[in-house]
Amino acid sequence: MARSESEHPTELELEILKVLWNESPLPVREIRSRLADQAGRELAHSSVVTMLGIMHRKGYVRRRKEGKAFLFTPKEKRELVTGRMMSDLVSKVFDGSPAALVLNLLESTDVDAGELAELRALIARKTKEQKS
Repeated sequence: MARSESEHPTELELEILKVLWNESPLPVREIRSRLADQAGRELAHSSVVTMLGIMHRKGYVRRRKEGKAFLFTPKEKRELVTGRMMSDLVSKVFDGSPAALVLNLLESTDVDAGELAELRALIARKTKEQKS
């Protein structure tokens, strides 16, 4: 039985989107090369072409013909895609509580002093925004 399509990009789709969020538009050969360099994923040219076709159909990427090649760009910004994924995670795993997600993250991972300072600054800014 066929799997239903996810409302979020798959792991490989995300790797391709990360390449395109960093630099685009890119042809298939450059996407393939960057996947190997950045993500350590050695894929056949035909596999990348197939994935990009699927991603185009799903609305994750745009393509335009330039000469004999297609150039690909992400259709949505990173923040929109990751925001939807995080909202879904908070809803499904943490019963809608962003605080529970952050607490779990802080307890289950190593956070360095710089990252903690960034988190404090963000919390202070959000607190100030809510008071305004």
